[in-house]
Order: sequence, then C-alpha cells, then structure tokens
Amino acid sequence: MTTEHQASSHKERITDVKLSILDLAPVVVGSTPADALRNSLDLAQHAERWGYHRYWVAEHHNMPGIASSATSVVIGYLASGTSTIRLGSGGIMLPNHAPLVIAEQFGTLESLYPGRIDLGLGRAPGSDRRTSLALRKDLNSGEDFPELLAELRAYFDASATSYHAPVRAVPGEGLNIPIYLLGSSDFSARLAGQLGLPFAFASHFSPDYTRIALETYRNNFQPSDLLQEPHVIVGVNAVVADTDEEAAWLGTTMQQQFLNIIRGTTGLVQPPADMEGKWTDRERAGVEQTLKAAVNGSPETVRGQLESFIAQTQADELIITSMIYDHQARLHSYELIAQLAGKA
Repeated sequence: MTTEHQASSHKERITDVKLSILDLAPVVVGSTPADALRNSLDLAQHAERWGYHRYWVAEHHNMPGIASSATSVVIGYLASGTSTIRLGSGGIMLPNHAPLVIAEQFGTLESLYPGRIDLGLGRAPGSDRRTSLALRKDLNSGEDFPELLAELRAYFDASATSYHAPVRAVPGEGLNIPIYLLGSSDFSARLAGQLGLPFAFASHFSPDYTRIALETYRNNFQPSDLLQEPHVIVGVNAVVADTDEEAAWLGTTMQQQFLNIIRGTTGLVQPPADMEGKWTDRERAGVEQTLKAAVNGSPETVRGQLESFIAQTQADELIITSMIYDHQARLHSYELIAQLAGKA
C-alpha cells in the first residue's frame, strides 16, 4: 500500500497545501436526510470541478442533524456520482465495528472505485453512551483501538494471509486502501507516528490540543513502507461569503450547533439567527473557545486567517468543514476557498 505525500517544506500560503472537504451531510430545518444526501452529492460534484483533493464523510449516530451515519454506504453513493475526487471516511469509528466488516466494506468500495478510496479511522464512539451500547453492546472507551487496527490492517495485507487462512476479507485482501488515523487528542497522534501512518487532527472542534497533537505525531514518527515523512491533515471550520457581514450571519448556524453540544442537546441544523439573548455569557465563551480556530469572513479576510493557520500548523493539507444552513451559500463558500487557492 502507498499513501500520497507532499514533500516537506515550509508552508505559509494557501497554495502550499492540498484542500479537501469534510462533510457531515447536514439535515437542516425543513428538510429530510434524503435532501441532505442529495446535497452532499451535489457538493462533491462541485468540489471535484473546483479542484478539491478529497471528500470525506463522518460517522455520527443518534443525531437528527447529521445524515452520514451509514458512512460506507454514503461513500459509495458519492463515488458513483463523481469520477476523479478521492472519497473516504473522516472517519469510521472503528470500535463500533468488527474489523472484518470494515475490511469487506472498504474492499468493496475500492473494487468498485479503484484508486479513489481512503479509510480514515477514529476511536471515539461518534455518539452518546446509550447509542454506543446499541452499536457495540460493550463499552471500552476505545482502549483496544490499536488491536482492532492491527486486525483490520492484517485483512488487507495479502502477505499476512493465505488461501488456507481461517478468515479472509473478500473483497479487501491485497487491495491498496490508504489508512489515516484521526484524533482530537494525542492518543492517535502517537500511534500514527509509531506506525508511520498519516494523521488527521480535528482542530475544528478540539483547537486547544492542535499543537500538542501535531508535535506528538511528528516527534514519534517512524518512517514506514507507506510513508517516509509525516503527513498532517488538519480540520478547519470555515464560512466564507462575499462580505464579512454576510459570513458572520451565516456563521451563526455553526454557533448554534456548538451551543447545542454544550447543552447536551441535538436537533436539526438551524437557520442563521441573531444570537443576542440565545446564550449566557458562559455559553458564549464556551462556543467561542471551541471555534477559536474557525475562519469566517470575505475571501480576503479568510485568506489571512487560513495562511496564519497554515504557518502555525505546517499542515500538508486542510480539510474544510462548513456548517452552513443554505445549500447554495455552502457551495459558494467552498468555491470562494478554492478560488483563494487558485483552483476554481
């Protein structure tokens, strides 16, 4: 197996990095999951034309505002409607699944869409405790993630199995499916470094750990047959519009989403709203802390924000997530970002 890697260099401009998309298939007020999935396909098709490198969807459960719970199925749907962009998971929460099942699912995807499938893996449940029990029947907080990962990788490694092996992944065995470890702390950062795998960090909801996690990954990195140097992907919340004022208004949808997380509630994605009176001072501070690495504004405003972020993280790739209520505004935001990078 091989994994793409951009040569190490000092990065400070948006043109120095790859741009990708992380999609949660948002279900907005007044719509259905079917609408959300059709919008995701439309965005993926536009992203392909605009030069985005990859398009990942995330596994979440028991969340009315997110339609990507059956992540492998969604990837197949998106891949069937596109032709060149890489598709994958950002990520599959491996402790929710038997490794054999994931090997077979992604082996099937790679067989159908060769050379276009990524397998991003996380160890969080992607849900609440009750839903985790419904998914797993056993809660272990992901402590066995390294063992699950080793089992999964063995199913893909034809040299580790034979025609006489008791259990084989068909399709899956011998296929070149790049594996990425995802994290919001330093656990997967250390593991990815030790195994010589690429690492994607969730700065879009865990900004306080970005520096620590990236340092941990780079300091622990051991070259492998897959990767000779560290490869870092960093998640970024972004809302871009023609003016700073419009972007700030559109960004209140994301603020409401994170406010609901702080309150422990779930629901459909809300339209933009005046936030005055919607939150306490403490809640506002919590939302702003979580979103402190987010970029918001006109193209020129966002250019400076993104380039500062790139210089700080030295990321090889940014994976952009945009929780915007109106689908056309979401498309426009991603198009403006691609234009900043000279792609669209």
